[in-house]
Amino acid sequence: MHKQARIKEKSEQPAIVLFDGVCNLCNASVNFILDRDKQGVFRFAALQSDVGKKLIASCTDDSFPDSVVLFENHQIYTESTAILRICRRLGFPWQLLYFLIFIPAFLRDPVYRWIARHRYRWFGKRDVCRVPTPELHDRFL
Repeated sequence: MHKQARIKEKSEQPAIVLFDGVCNLCNASVNFILDRDKQGVFRFAALQSDVGKKLIASCTDDSFPDSVVLFENHQIYTESTAILRICRRLGFPWQLLYFLIFIPAFLRDPVYRWIARHRYRWFGKRDVCRVPTPELHDRFL
């Protein structure tokens, strides 16, 4: 099922990616996005951070995954839809993956959930959330 919810309080801001701050795969994904986000459209916050918790609390939908959430254009996207919408904004060739959005979420999301369920076993886990370098500090909330 495609999960989407409205943000209660609307404000103009860049797209925000919430990620599991202790997950090695999630941190590698953030690095991947940072390296390809030439326009600087994404900001990041760990789900475990105060900012991440406040953003989740500002939403009307309580059913969020524990891995990735995208706040974009006053909408919230989760699971495979969040990943595909991020790819869409990374430019060529990554934006080509967005065509997978035409596959219904009920078919895409189980694959996403399977990877998410095994991510700690396959990629490991940190004891603490990442601390951004001074150069990237303005990209993290």
